[in-house]
Amino acid sequence: MANFLTRLFRGGPATATGTDIDPLEAAAALLVEAALVDGVYANLESDMIAEILVTSFGMEADHADRVLEKGERLAEQVTDAYALTRHVKKLSLADRTKVVECLHRVSLADGEACKFEQAFIRHVASLLHVDDVRRAQARRRAENQTL
Repeated sequence: MANFLTRLFRGGPATATGTDIDPLEAAAALLVEAALVDGVYANLESDMIAEILVTSFGMEADHADRVLEKGERLAEQVTDAYALTRHVKKLSLADRTKVVECLHRVSLADGEACKFEQAFIRHVASLLHVDDVRRAQARRRAENQTL
């Protein structure tokens, strides 16, 4: 909580998100934020995000590592999900739905999704204009991949 308040009143992050951000870097930052919701950002989750960037978005491993690094920096700077989703909304609906699926995969990376992670994903899906039906389908796909 103190970290959130520090970021909120620091003043610098608002200017950092005011620039044009690559939609996939913003998506990576959302994935990091989803991993941070439960207060722990473990190597398992960062590895999962790197794997997601490679498998779901067709990036080379080196490029995925750079995008993840930029996403981690963005996640430190932003104060709310809107600052990121406004960039991710530039992607097609199919890609935005894929981002929601990836958010579910990250939340399930440690074995189970907590209610706070699920609430975060619902909020982000709403901001990305991904309807409840697509969000539920994305969750089922994510659950099937983790089995």
